[in-house]
Amino acid sequence: MITRPYLSELFSLDGRVAVVTGGSSGIGRSIAGALAHAGASVVTVARREAELAATVDELTADGCRAGWVSADLGTSEGVRAAADEAAAVFGEPDILVNCAGINLRPPMGELGEDVWDTTMAVNLKAPYLLGERFGPGMAERGYGRIIHITSQQAHRAFVNSGAYGVSKGALESLARSQAEAWSPYGVTCNTLVPGFVMTPLNARLSSDPEKVAVLAARTMVKRNGLADDFAGAAVFLASAASAYVTGQSLFIDGGFSVH
Repeated sequence: MITRPYLSELFSLDGRVAVVTGGSSGIGRSIAGALAHAGASVVTVARREAELAATVDELTADGCRAGWVSADLGTSEGVRAAADEAAAVFGEPDILVNCAGINLRPPMGELGEDVWDTTMAVNLKAPYLLGERFGPGMAERGYGRIIHITSQQAHRAFVNSGAYGVSKGALESLARSQAEAWSPYGVTCNTLVPGFVMTPLNARLSSDPEKVAVLAARTMVKRNGLADDFAGAAVFLASAASAYVTGQSLFIDGGFSVH
């Protein structure tokens, strides 16, 4: 018989502190909620204050510990300020989830340096800087979990992957480099790879019913993803249960990627 204490030992996040970027909507919001309900004190970081406040109000109404920081992750100064503010809420984090991202995908022939630089700043440099800020402290304390949210475009080019696909492929490489550096000290670094999920980040594609249907048909479960599909995987990667899992890319895509 499976007992609650056994499951708690594996998956409980009681006493842990988590920072979730992009935690006010979509996949990030679902992950923030999952970590909070598993016992972590969660700080959500995003731009829109109203959405942040609504997310935190919902979590605190459920009895969770949650706070928020409004920040611009498109500049190094903004990232550093956000990191300091986030750490001031509940203390230095044990868990870092990098979900914030931008999805600017003009055709490659129309891709300018401005789109390239903006995409890399938010999708790649911000996770790097946050890792540099929090990873060494996690290693010193002997426990840490870094989770990046990437994309199918990290592995295959379609629907104008452009700079977005490059940034997500590099983010998976960053996870492996972070794993190499910090896993000997108890810090695992992994990525979750979504299939197509109808979130605000994918608003442009979501508005085309025909393309949405084609993407659903390509999966093995015959539906597109939901933000809540990431809750269990995030808790697993954030918990003690995943201590021997690092440098990996876990596909949460209904089988989209395997055929």
